[in-house]
Amino acid sequence: MLGIPNNHTMENPDTFFLVGIPGLLSSHLWLAISLSAMYVISLLGNVLIMTVIWMDFTLQEPMYCFLYILAAVDIVMASSVVPKMVSIFFSGDGSISFSACFTQMYIVHAATSVETGLLLAMAFDRYIAICKPLHYKRILTPQLMLVMSVAIIVRAVIFMTPLSWMLSHLPFCGSNVVLHSYCEHIAVAKLSCADPMPSSLYSVIGSSIIVGSDVAFIAASYHLILQAVCGLASKNAQLKALSTCGSHVGVMALYYLPGMASIYVAWLGKDTVPLHTQVLLADLYLVIPPTLNPIIYGLRTKQIRKRTWSLLMHCLLDHSKLGS
Repeated sequence: MLGIPNNHTMENPDTFFLVGIPGLLSSHLWLAISLSAMYVISLLGNVLIMTVIWMDFTLQEPMYCFLYILAAVDIVMASSVVPKMVSIFFSGDGSISFSACFTQMYIVHAATSVETGLLLAMAFDRYIAICKPLHYKRILTPQLMLVMSVAIIVRAVIFMTPLSWMLSHLPFCGSNVVLHSYCEHIAVAKLSCADPMPSSLYSVIGSSIIVGSDVAFIAASYHLILQAVCGLASKNAQLKALSTCGSHVGVMALYYLPGMASIYVAWLGKDTVPLHTQVLLADLYLVIPPTLNPIIYGLRTKQIRKRTWSLLMHCLLDHSKLGS
């Protein structure tokens, strides 16, 4: 990487060079192996979740439809960054074209925005299921689900398109070496020879509006859910109601906590936290949720666990019959 030439013209570079995780070059091989394993688990788990929900008509409820979309988004998000990360860590090939870099950045921004919107929709689903169970099917109609899904995607496009567009139209006349393992917004913005503050400010404001409003509504939903659960006379009913929310709470913790830690470190701890820690946190934020989401839902959701086991046994029996 020390031999990579810098671009000193006023034209934007044709290629950026991703260095991986600065300061952890000796660990790149182990990181590549770990990321490869997590990526395979993510693909297999999310494809299995999608297949089970698609094939089983008893799982055509709103919660599982949102889970289906979440699994698809997890596949897109992981696939947009992990293959390139593994390539960097295995072979040191960090070159990425200018257009591919900003495409990757846009996909990451849009996928994270869609995912937080889906978590909000799933919290609304749990609120209706527990607080207004008799009106569940009347409120959460297929039409409303379609409107919510389209609104989540449109919101991501409206908020995230200007973010990548603003940064891509800045001049990059200095170094083209990105001190990161993917085209992370702040890492690329540092290479611009113009003031990236408007883009960075938009990033903070846009993220705060989207994540802040979603977290506020999710917190309000669970506050009402807890109130309703505490009002139940039976302890068994209380435990059953809370268990239906367990997997969703686990997924939310996986999504928001690493994300908040990554953003906090990148913006407020950049002078005190080592660069390799910042990059590693940002990488894990994009890899851990897609890997663990299907495991959490598979273990915590009885219907999915039963259907998954049934599907696997059916496939094994068919394979054994073909073999004989």
